[in-house]
Amino acid sequence: MVLILPLLLCFSPGSSAQVSSQQIDAVFSPLRSDRAPGAAVLVVHNGRAVYRRGFGLADQRTRHAITPETNFRLASCTKQFTAMAVMLLVHDGKLRYETSLTDVFPEFPAYGKSITIRHLLNHSSGLKDYEDLLAAEYPNTPDEKIPQILAPGVLKLLEQQTSTYFAPGSHWKYNNSGYVLLGLAVEKVSGESFGQFLRQRIFLPLGMAQTVLYEQGGKDIAERAYGHSCNRGICRVTDQSSTSATPGDGGIYSSLVDLEKWNAALRQFRLLRAEEMREAWTPASVPAVPSEAMQTGQTEFRYGFGWFLDPYRDHKRMWHYGETRGFRSAIQRFPDDDLTVIVLANRTDIDPGQFALKVADLYLNGSPSHH
Repeated sequence: MVLILPLLLCFSPGSSAQVSSQQIDAVFSPLRSDRAPGAAVLVVHNGRAVYRRGFGLADQRTRHAITPETNFRLASCTKQFTAMAVMLLVHDGKLRYETSLTDVFPEFPAYGKSITIRHLLNHSSGLKDYEDLLAAEYPNTPDEKIPQILAPGVLKLLEQQTSTYFAPGSHWKYNNSGYVLLGLAVEKVSGESFGQFLRQRIFLPLGMAQTVLYEQGGKDIAERAYGHSCNRGICRVTDQSSTSATPGDGGIYSSLVDLEKWNAALRQFRLLRAEEMREAWTPASVPAVPSEAMQTGQTEFRYGFGWFLDPYRDHKRMWHYGETRGFRSAIQRFPDDDLTVIVLANRTDIDPGQFALKVADLYLNGSPSHH
C-alpha cells in the first residue's frame, strides 16, 4: 500500500514554476509497491512541509507500509546530531574545538596529542578507520560472522595504533572513527550516556519524540523500518551489521515527522545561535588524500561539522548521505532557497541522494541562487 497524504501544491517563488505533488510522485514511481521495501520522502519549502509520503514496505515480513512515522536507521546522517552534541558542550564551556584527544582520553597514545576535536568533526584527523582495522582483523570473513563492535571497542582498537594516515589537519579523509570518539567524548565530558545526552539536549527540546539512538540490548524501536538488501528485484532482510552498534557515527533512528522538526530547528537556530552554527557550516580547507580524490574525482571536499558543504548547480547547499547494511539515507538542504529534501530508504539498490536532487531540480530549475 502507498500512503497518500493531502499535501498537494508546492509553489516556488524563485521562479514561475509550480511544483505539484504529482510531479514529485513521478520521481518516486519506481518505488510504488505493496510487496517490496521502499522509502519515505519529505519536502519542506519556505518553512512548510509540502510533501510527506511513504512508498513500499517497512518490513517485508509483516507487510507494514512505510508512513511519515516510520523510523529508519539514519546511518551517517547521524553525524550532524553528534556534531550538534559536541557544539552544545562547547557552548556550555565544557569543551573547546582545539581540545586534544589526549586531553579527553588521557590513556590515549601520544599520537593523539596533535588531534583536536575540530579535526574529528571535519574528518581531518588522519585516524585509522575502525572499519578498515576490523576488515584487516577478520580477512575474508562475511560481515554477519564478524562480532558486533561497540564504541569502547573502537577506542581500544585505536589505542593499539601508533600512527595516523597523515599529519592531523593536513588532509581530508572521511572517517567513522572520529565520530565514534566524539560520541565517547560527549559521554566523558557530560557524565551522561550519549543516548541520554542526545535525548535531553536535542530530541526532547525539539519534540522529536520518536527519534532514538540505537543501543544494543536497549528498548525496541517503535514503528521501525527493517533494512533490506536487494538484488535483481529480490529483497531480503539484512538489518544489523558488525558496525551497527557504534553510536556516534551512525546509530540514530528517526522518521520524517521528527526530521521535519530537526530541519525547522536548524532553520530557526533553536539550539544554537547563528554565529555558533557558522562553525559547523564553514568547510575545512584541506586537500583530500589521493585515494579519496582518485575515487571521486574531487581534490577538495568542503566539509564542516557533520555536513558536506559543496554547492549544487550554483545553489548553496548543506547535505549528507547515510549508507549501512539494509539502509540508505539522504538529507539535502538549500538554505538560500529555503528548500529541504529528505529521502530515507530501507533497501540497498537505490540512491536516495539522486532521488532527492531530482526533486530539488523541480524547484531550482531556472532559478540560480543568489548568495
